[in-house]
Amino acid sequence: QVQLVESGGGLVQAGGSLRLSCAASGSIFSINLMAWYRQAPGKQRELVATTSGGSTNYADSVKGRFTISRDNAKNTADLQMNSLKPEDTAVYYCKADIRHRQPGALYQYWGRGTQVTVSS
Repeated sequence: QVQLVESGGGLVQAGGSLRLSCAASGSIFSINLMAWYRQAPGKQRELVATTSGGSTNYADSVKGRFTISRDNAKNTADLQMNSLKPEDTAVYYCKADIRHRQPGALYQYWGRGTQVTVSS
């Protein structure tokens, strides 16, 4: 069993910063990819940023403002969000692709989400 727990959400004014953290725990042999998604009210969940094998990728809407980082020893992934805009308001979810053994299949896990609200 694996748990992903997000933290760090909250209310911030436009132009401000927040740092989200995601911690994975449980039966983990290795983590392939960790990612942050978000879902705004009435909209589909969208990919924000990924980190895998030392590479990172970002949605165009957050490039230059958000930075994803990872600590493989701690099984954590952080999302530093700067220059926040009201349109960044959403529930942010952490996702991880995890192997429980080697060799073994990859399993996808999601956290429960953390609310980020950016006021204008």
